Amino acid sequence: MTSRRVEVIARDTVFDGYFHVDRYQLTHALHDGGTSALLSREVFERGHVAALLPVDPVANKVVLIEQFRPGALAAGWDAWLLECVAGIIENNEQPADVAARECHEETGLVVRGCQLIRRYLTSPGACSETVHLYVGKVDASTAGGVFGLAHEGEDIKVISVDIDEALQLLERGRIVNSKTIIALQWLALQRSNLHTIWS
Repeated sequence: MTSRRVEVIARDTVFDGYFHVDRYQLTHALHDGGTSALLSREVFERGHVAALLPVDPVANKVVLIEQFRPGALAAGWDAWLLECVAGIIENNEQPADVAARECHEETGLVVRGCQLIRRYLTSPGACSETVHLYVGKVDASTAGGVFGLAHEGEDIKVISVDIDEALQLLERGRIVNSKTIIALQWLALQRSNLHTIWS
């Protein structure tokens, strides 16, 4: 697909807090060859994320974390979500390194192999965030407990489940965030290849 023309006339920060929001004034090429009217669009600038699904291919286990999410609360959903581990990628950091570090901080487990599943946009209609999503090989025999950095307000419960049980949680709608849905769907397709991936 060829690149299409976008003209950004103005970009202003309209909120600057823990995250920030930019307002764009722009026009873009139309499918019929014309140009759009002048559009005003706010974009939530959240940063970019590295996420990782910890998997123990020997014990046939998946490690998930459960933590409070204010966005789920605001949407009227259960605010405690089962998720992959994840963290913000800072300047000059490699996404795979961030994913491994976050796994250790949030679960206490060491990543012994890492495979990129996909890089994707979370909500491109309103947010610039991208996710680098990985699956990581771990030893889940010690998985459990509560982790997280207190100064970041983290209270993270670690849960180890059989792969089949994780996929059942997905099927029953207990997993509701995109990164974990995508990772578990990838795992359902690739579980017979895990030993080959990490051999």
